[in-house]
Amino acid sequence: MEVICQCETVQFRTPAPAPLAVYHCHCTECRKQSSSAFGTSAIFPAAGLFPLPADLAAQLGVWTRPTDQGNTMDCYFCKACGSRVMHRIRNPDGTERETVSIKGGLVQGLDWKGASHIYTRSAVVPIPEGVERWEAAPESMPGRKDEGEAR
Repeated sequence: MEVICQCETVQFRTPAPAPLAVYHCHCTECRKQSSSAFGTSAIFPAAGLFPLPADLAAQLGVWTRPTDQGNTMDCYFCKACGSRVMHRIRNPDGTERETVSIKGGLVQGLDWKGASHIYTRSAVVPIPEGVERWEAAPESMPGRKDEGEAR
């Protein structure tokens, strides 16, 4: 799948032909980073994308922040337009998760049907009936080996 930022400076292919999962995250951090009611993330294996190729790494800025679970999140954004591109979590021991969260709005042709709603305890919009929903992060979240988190 193609990933293209708003100004089209950052462009790359996903490391797999389809995401492992798609989440609409309603946590306060995702609401802030998306400037909206929730953030959408497509979860892919990190292998094949990380380590980042030098040309892609040069186009991306990185902002790093602590998470509420004691991990660290590297938040990658386009240096030209500022679009958030992806997130990768590092565990407390510094090891990187085996997955990367690519922002859904940048993934061309992403199938949004069947996306799970997570961190719904912080939702500011109604969650549709009949969808998979979680008050926090699901225990089965791809890449999660400890208490997990999506944001």
